[in-house]
Amino acid sequence: VQLQASGGGLVQAGGSLRLSCAASGGIDSDYALAWFRQAPGKERVFVAALRWGGGRYAYADSVKGRFTISRDNAKNTVYLRMNSLNPEDTAVYYCAAGPYTIGAVSTTARAYDYWGQGTQVTVSS
Repeated sequence: VQLQASGGGLVQAGGSLRLSCAASGGIDSDYALAWFRQAPGKERVFVAALRWGGGRYAYADSVKGRFTISRDNAKNTVYLRMNSLNPEDTAVYYCAAGPYTIGAVSTTARAYDYWGQGTQVTVSS
């Protein structure tokens, strides 16, 4: 599985961005796709995840109501729509793929086997 993240950039506080992660190499309904982020000097943390086959979603409390994760099966792409951005959202955002655990999508990085290269999101105040 290979993942290619894109869509980052510089945006003012209150603005929006949409990140994309193109997946190749065999993503199917038994996979979960997730976004994590890592700010300078901090550990990588969970942002959002979904089951590729549909029906399961998870969000970090810090982004609930502002971020939306979605997928386009035909394009093998997962998206992260980010609204009402604030400077605390500044980080490198990574997409990840891993086996789907029955009943829930994982929010821990070690559950994901494949990682994209990251895309920088910078929110100015």
